[in-house]
Amino acid sequence: MTSSTGARSGSRTAAQLQAIPAAREVDVEALARDLRDRVDGEVRFEDGDRGLYASDASNYRFVPLGVVIPRSAAALHETVGVCSRHGAPVLNRGGGTSLAGQCTNVAVVIDSSKYCTNILEIDVDRRIARVEPGVRLDDLRTRAEPLGLTFGPDPATHAYCTFGGMIGNNSGGVHAVRAGLTVENVEELDVLTYDGLRMTVGPTSDEEYGRILAAGGRRAEIYRRLRDLRDRYAGLIRERYPDIPRPVSGYGLDQLLPEKGFNVARALVGSEGTCVTVLGATLRLIEHLPHTVLLVIGFDDICNAADCVPRLLETGPQGLEAIDDLLVDYMTRKHLHHEQVRLLPRGCSWMMLEFGAATVEGAADKARHAMEMFRDHPHVRGMKLFETPAEQADIWEVREAGLGGTAFVPGADRDTWPGWEDSAVAREKLGDYLRALKDLYRRYGYEGAMYGHFGDGLVHTRIDFGLHTPEAVGKFRSFMRDAAILVTEFGGSMSGEHGDGRARSELLPIMFGPELVEAFAEFKSIWDPRGRMNPRDIVDPTAVDSFLRLGPDFRPPEMKTHFQYPQDDFSFDRALIRCVGVGKCRRMDGDVMCPSYRATLEEKHSTRGRAHLLQEMLQGDPVEGLWRNEAVHEALDLCLSCKGCKNDCPVNVDMATYKAEFLAHHYEGKRRPRAAYSMGMIHRWARMASPVPWLPNVFTGAPGLARLSKAIAGIHPDRPVPAFAAKTFRSGFRPDPAGDGRPRVMLWTDTFNNHFSPGPLHAAARVLRAAGYAVDIPGRDLCCGRPLYEFGFLDEARRTLDGTLDGLKDALQAGTMIVGVEPSCMSVFRDELPNLFAGDDRARRLCDQARLLSEFLVDTADWKPPPIAGKAVVHGHCHHKSVFTMAAVEKLLAGTGLDADVLGNGCCGMAGAFGYEPGKYEVSRRIFEHELAGPLARADAGTRIVADGFSCRSQISDLDGRRPLTLPELLAEALPPQNT
Repeated sequence: MTSSTGARSGSRTAAQLQAIPAAREVDVEALARDLRDRVDGEVRFEDGDRGLYASDASNYRFVPLGVVIPRSAAALHETVGVCSRHGAPVLNRGGGTSLAGQCTNVAVVIDSSKYCTNILEIDVDRRIARVEPGVRLDDLRTRAEPLGLTFGPDPATHAYCTFGGMIGNNSGGVHAVRAGLTVENVEELDVLTYDGLRMTVGPTSDEEYGRILAAGGRRAEIYRRLRDLRDRYAGLIRERYPDIPRPVSGYGLDQLLPEKGFNVARALVGSEGTCVTVLGATLRLIEHLPHTVLLVIGFDDICNAADCVPRLLETGPQGLEAIDDLLVDYMTRKHLHHEQVRLLPRGCSWMMLEFGAATVEGAADKARHAMEMFRDHPHVRGMKLFETPAEQADIWEVREAGLGGTAFVPGADRDTWPGWEDSAVAREKLGDYLRALKDLYRRYGYEGAMYGHFGDGLVHTRIDFGLHTPEAVGKFRSFMRDAAILVTEFGGSMSGEHGDGRARSELLPIMFGPELVEAFAEFKSIWDPRGRMNPRDIVDPTAVDSFLRLGPDFRPPEMKTHFQYPQDDFSFDRALIRCVGVGKCRRMDGDVMCPSYRATLEEKHSTRGRAHLLQEMLQGDPVEGLWRNEAVHEALDLCLSCKGCKNDCPVNVDMATYKAEFLAHHYEGKRRPRAAYSMGMIHRWARMASPVPWLPNVFTGAPGLARLSKAIAGIHPDRPVPAFAAKTFRSGFRPDPAGDGRPRVMLWTDTFNNHFSPGPLHAAARVLRAAGYAVDIPGRDLCCGRPLYEFGFLDEARRTLDGTLDGLKDALQAGTMIVGVEPSCMSVFRDELPNLFAGDDRARRLCDQARLLSEFLVDTADWKPPPIAGKAVVHGHCHHKSVFTMAAVEKLLAGTGLDADVLGNGCCGMAGAFGYEPGKYEVSRRIFEHELAGPLARADAGTRIVADGFSCRSQISDLDGRRPLTLPELLAEALPPQNT
């Protein structure tokens, strides 16, 4: 092994090399050179790239040799060819959300999700689709459903999982009740063996088998050996393979049986990349039922609910899911989807039945029939039928958040982990299996929520294994063995859709017996005689308790931080391990996170990618240097600090805070970029400019001077610079006199609106007076310090906030509400302030008393807004959506009668200083085009554009040409003259 791998003697990486013998013999430097010369793609072998792909959503971690991102299927083919010539192991990765560890190995990781994303064909008549391995499931469904078709299996990761991964794992999901697993929906596969044979495989008739043998060569050898393997083991396969809807563990040798049509493609589904590389797939499509309703039945106990599965299935649902009371309790503790949880009917566990039909009435009739069947059931506590798409989406959010909802639960004694997260049994045995599994939990002192695809006899769970001490790991290993014995006694499968991976491959002899495990080894050797495809997974596996990502060997260094992380036991390293790899940040629409990923499709620019690199920074091998590491800095550099992840991520990863913390240490003793001083300290420059606003306007507005001044300030030459207002808001505002009987509020005079755009503040004062309040402002020009965080000026930010707390002391002690219009500023008081000043009573008061104008008007003033005619498109600032939510805005606008389209997702791309910096300007534009350009283009000239965020208004004005209004301006325009 050459030094380019970065493995140090005695390091965890070196130990991993010993575990994967095939990797030890590779000349990595020569391999990387050859890949760069031969492959049309991105070849990445630096330490940061390797660290980025070292873990998935599982408990396990292996540092890869390098990463290749091929630009086409042909490039994917060439990548495998080069690796084969060098003898390098290969790991094909889908969306990277595997929970069993099959997506991490000491190998060349091939990531097809960025470029190999072509939907090659949709044939309506034949009901098939042909796709490349990087196609996302929802992208195919979006294309197929207008044609009346869909792909049936749909795991909770449907918005970002890829077909390569679904085929590798044999995914299922909610609608497998109707459609079956992925294996049942694959018609043919275009596959490539490690030794270079490319062929299309599928069902094989005797005639075709004869033709293949007659042609001779490597393909004939493969088919002949597969037929011989099948014939020798057919009896054991029929005897020992579970006869259940979800038999995902092991290899699909049953698909080689004559009664299954000797289907070579389906035998490869679920092989976890250990046999071949999938270059393309022909998939079966089913009828899309356009109208659905969702019936939720509340039961007294999850086991009693499971007992009812066979009878519930008689009602004909196309999805039958379950969640238990512990999952709901976890979500409540995490404030996750709390509004949606309240919609559930009375009960302690819930069954969710989705009915589909050509009409809503047809679907509803099925649901009402089910309600009638269970109306007097002794274990039913309540029922509720959800007929509108919005209501159903709310309930599905609760179910799909199961994995995130069970991770990092506040108040839990131990962390929960995957491992035994998707066992499956026959439907009629499910209730008894759950009772036995709960008994096993009690014997080990474990706790774990139960939910999942009960209609197929599958239960998801995430158990509080702990895993941080040798004792906890030993207990985990013992439990896993006992759980494997238990599910085998019930005639079930250790995995019902997630596969075996590192977590369960070692246990396969318990489920299948040693003879079939030998057959698995022979099956792999037929396809991969050199053992280079995802080695030591399924066949000759690593131990279930080895190479744990955050196990006893994980000893992060002590790190002094600026933020205090009170929600993470005052521990920065605990905050960093929040990310469990769910991958929701890789979705391309909905919510706010992660705008930079949507623009670049780079794993390192997703929330998960950044979190993994920060975790690798703590590992220190191969990502070295802690705060000084440039790979971590590069990944964080395109983070917009939008805070979308803190709200949208199911485990509330707070990347904006982690970025600020990192930058503060990264730049200690170093000079920051020019933009840090020009825009990070904008409050200082704005104060200096306020007496002579025309002077900086000359430098930023005159054509010749503008280009020079932008270069000096670190601003992109094509980005207009906002002009200072001729008169600040503070200089023109007169506070209301005291003692007139009206309750008083303090209007926060943020830097952006005060110095650049006073109109929204004047409008806010007018609206507050119309709502019956006397308006005051701080006695001096205070600042929240928002721009300082973006560049890591945390010492300066703390001093600034300390001054603000002193300046507001009297108002805070008096209980006066602090009302603001700029979301990015007000979010500091809710978010950064308690983290920097944990335990400070002044900070607690300001956090409690700070309100956005919309919040204040709805929750405190209970104000009835004036009527407003017409239409509006409303874009919420990222911090507004992430920290406050848009609920108050929606309620206010509904009260006006305005036809308002409140956009629910996306970032404008400006993000304070982000959109001004030369290296980020193009990304800023791409984010705008992806998220906002479409809705704005569809808005006619008479439609108002509403955006409260100063940066959002600047971006819209710069790139769309229209000047947006703020909410206070919109409301103030409608007020009668006497309220002036």
